[in-house]
Amino acid sequence: MVDITDLVTFDEFITHWAADRPDRIAMREEDRVFSYAELEGRTARVATALAEAGLEKGDRIAWIGKNSDLYFTLFFGAARAGIVMAPIGWRLSPTEWAFIVNDTKAKIVFTGPGFDAVADQLAGKLDHAPRIVGADAARALIDATPRAAFAPSGPDDAVLQLYTSGTTGHPKGAVLSNRNLFALRKNSADLDLPYTEWEDDEAVLVAMPCAHIGGTGLGIMALAAGLPGVILAEFNPDGVFDAVEQHGVTRFFIVPAALQMLLMHPRCASVDYSRLKYILYGAAPIPLELLRQCIRMFGAEFIQAYGMTETTGTICMLPPEDHDPEGNERMRSAGKPLPGVEIRIVGADGRDVPTGEVGEVVTRSSNNMLGYWNLPEATAKTMTDDGWIHTGDAGYMDADGYLYIHDRVKDMIITGGENVYPAEVESAIYGHPAVQEVAVIGVPDAKWGETVKAVCVPKPGMTIDGADVIAWARERIATFKAPRSIDVIEALPRNASGKILRKDLRAPYWEGYDRMVN
Repeated sequence: MVDITDLVTFDEFITHWAADRPDRIAMREEDRVFSYAELEGRTARVATALAEAGLEKGDRIAWIGKNSDLYFTLFFGAARAGIVMAPIGWRLSPTEWAFIVNDTKAKIVFTGPGFDAVADQLAGKLDHAPRIVGADAARALIDATPRAAFAPSGPDDAVLQLYTSGTTGHPKGAVLSNRNLFALRKNSADLDLPYTEWEDDEAVLVAMPCAHIGGTGLGIMALAAGLPGVILAEFNPDGVFDAVEQHGVTRFFIVPAALQMLLMHPRCASVDYSRLKYILYGAAPIPLELLRQCIRMFGAEFIQAYGMTETTGTICMLPPEDHDPEGNERMRSAGKPLPGVEIRIVGADGRDVPTGEVGEVVTRSSNNMLGYWNLPEATAKTMTDDGWIHTGDAGYMDADGYLYIHDRVKDMIITGGENVYPAEVESAIYGHPAVQEVAVIGVPDAKWGETVKAVCVPKPGMTIDGADVIAWARERIATFKAPRSIDVIEALPRNASGKILRKDLRAPYWEGYDRMVN
């Protein structure tokens, strides 16, 4: 009898479930349904087709499109053979797509349904000539390719490359292996906790974007449990409600801003949530009043997940029993490290600080990425030789082992679950004819958690039109990264060495909040 906690590669899981439950649903999107036997056959044909196209273990392919059963079929098939998938956020601009395609040196760029114009949008922006394969052509290729033998990837072979925005303005590719994606599950196997156990009649909803670990990770979670993954092309309330009512979804991951959209939808109160067991949320703590409304409406148990792309997602979890609708101190925490995860709080000297004292959160586990793609210096700054990752988050641990995120060491803004780095937005605004200097900050927002604000200093004799600056930025970066509001001031606050004091700029907007993370 196979112990599934011993399985740590895509090839092992797909082969196992195809033998164990060939007729069970593996994947569903709209009216397309694939069993585990069909998934095994289709992913084997993907591995064969990629090999026939000349790709070898360690080569990269890319995906530009929304969530799709085709994306997961291509990703799983490539992963079986050790070919690395790099999903690219469809909301990014074509210039940003091109940077990632160039960085990966992807041999093939697959595009999702509705993205037929990608080849034209990338024209003149690429420094190599990948094949660009549309959705219909990719499905036809899978159907037409007879499977052939291939060498499966090993536990420590790279299979996924997720791009995370960088403080330099360019995103970095976090390289993740089979072991990163699957090994941590074994540590929870012996825990008698209902939310770490899976019933055979469950289904997992994939609603967050596949270019993020919160999207692709849920598809992997369904596969690891041998359950159906119900895929939404993109988050929308009706799609979530239909998945819960019609397709038996029992758990999903969502950002608090999206939870609020569900609650505000006129259909929300009439949906049957009786099968829904767990709602995992992350990217931001949940406001207490929103949690109260959600518990009343959905009747599910809530789990907060804390992690980052570089840690393959969740490393810390606030379990249902710590979610008190009346509010408690632990509701402000990110919970406790998962079994198999080490977390320390260190000072500027790299030494552990006393319990309750704020420092930088560092972590070590089998979840930690292999490194940043082709960026040895950035990898060395983030990862230590003995396996610790510097998260860039400031926080503290209490005496019971709960982690509290106090503020960000880095200045990243999280708006609606999307990571935005000020340097990237600032570089997009620089060059505007009326702007001499700009600093970008996150300010609290009831719907999105935070929104992007640009604080601008005008050139002498010039007047800054806020709407014009916003439009300028939107031509150069994705809309969600562009500022929603503009402030104009005479000079930016700086310290003695000339560094902009973002905290001073943020402070007035965050008065009344117990931390500068909403």
